Amino acid sequence: MKFFLLISSFILISASAKKCGHKKSTLADGCYKGKLEIKANCMNYTISIIDGNFESSMVDANWKDETTGKEYKNVFALGSRCNFPATIKAGDEFYFKIDSTTAQNCAVCMMYYPVPAKHLSIKVLDGPCTE
Repeated sequence: MKFFLLISSFILISASAKKCGHKKSTLADGCYKGKLEIKANCMNYTISIIDGNFESSMVDANWKDETTGKEYKNVFALGSRCNFPATIKAGDEFYFKIDSTTAQNCAVCMMYYPVPAKHLSIKVLDGPCTE
């Protein structure tokens, strides 16, 4: 009887986790899938992480664009403005790694558009890194 209760409890817990949307990422550690949420002037870009195992301290868990009033989850401002591909449009999804080693020596205008407080320098990848 105890064995039956133990198995039943395990099944219920597993079903609950699946129902809540908990899923393990298929991406390699340090690889993320992102979405360019906002592509504003002067490279004031807001990116959300939509897949990959990340520390919650890396991003703003909840952020509201004060211009539009729209709310976003798990977002950061683009810190690597010099090497972000111009071909990526708002709404596009892409894969990336965090890369703070590349020098950022390019001219960027200073027009203001609100961005999340957290900034990350990233390197956009050609595809997912599943190694």
